[in-house]
Amino acid sequence: MPYVDRQNRICGFLDIEENENSGKFLRRYFILDTQANCLLWYMDNPQNLAIGAGAVGSLQLTYISKVSVATPKQKPKTPFCFVINALSQRYFLQANDQKDLKDWVEALNQASKITVPKVGSLPLTTEVLKSLAAPPALEKKPQVAYKTEIIGGVVVHTPINQNGGDGQEGSEPGSHAILRRSQSYIPTTGSHVPSGPHFIKSGYCVKQGNVRKSWKRRFFALDDFTLCYFKCEQDREPLRTIFLKDVLKTHECLVKSGDLLMRDNLFEIITSSRTFYIQADSPEDMHSWIKEIRAAVQALKCHPRIHLFDSLWKLQPVRWAQLCLVQGAASCGREKSPLQSPLCGFLLATLDTCPPGRGQAASS
Repeated sequence: MPYVDRQNRICGFLDIEENENSGKFLRRYFILDTQANCLLWYMDNPQNLAIGAGAVGSLQLTYISKVSVATPKQKPKTPFCFVINALSQRYFLQANDQKDLKDWVEALNQASKITVPKVGSLPLTTEVLKSLAAPPALEKKPQVAYKTEIIGGVVVHTPINQNGGDGQEGSEPGSHAILRRSQSYIPTTGSHVPSGPHFIKSGYCVKQGNVRKSWKRRFFALDDFTLCYFKCEQDREPLRTIFLKDVLKTHECLVKSGDLLMRDNLFEIITSSRTFYIQADSPEDMHSWIKEIRAAVQALKCHPRIHLFDSLWKLQPVRWAQLCLVQGAASCGREKSPLQSPLCGFLLATLDTCPPGRGQAASS
């Protein structure tokens, strides 16, 4: 969903067909700046890009003649698609959902609207008339060859000079201002749930590091007991696991200073050992994360045993029960029989209520 940032600009993620009729849409972060009279799009939120990384595309609002929903004939099998008509070029963009589509079309039409002066008002100056009569051509960026590499599981495009050297030659050591991430690194806001255990909510957010305080995009996954984040959606092992039992408070970050001051859609998760600062892509996404984390923490406090065994049954009921029986026997001491412990009694009663065939199918 588009939102208004602290500089009164409309921002949000959209997919754009950068080359008309190519059929390939790329994920970009758009900024509609009415004060600067332009529409800009970046590889990601500029706050998360390297210093010096500029926009990958721009469009003057005065060049826009009309913004409308794309017809099925124009873009078949492309839902929530709209088109920007500017001079002799068309830009096709794809929103996340119907409301996102409506909000962007209205915002762009409103920003590019030309106000006709009333009769009796002052006439237009000569300079304005000349600019309206003959608008300059859109600036075209020179085409640059790129070298594709995979660094840390992320596809990186590095510009190559005409003499065959990498585009980073002559730049400062360790400078990453020219790195360009591929579409797979910036997925849609409502990304699908990966295969594996059941997740209450999952998606990409940007988090602050604990030591270097740098901001990196990570894939977050919330279940009944934990909130994990991964380097990318395809990873199986999380970079870190936050146990919900350790979460003390989750809320929007209102008191900001330093690097946090200009961050929109920021919320914090306060645990017994650390405070995590996380930035969502939109206000709706931020409030959704806060709501789901709070609900999961509350549910775990109210019904810890029910949630525990519900998750165990989803995996392998008999094997988990056998494991718990062994652990219960070890904790009961030598003087008592393992089957006399309260934990084992509860497990045996639960095993009796297991649907026919469920345990056998799970243990095979």
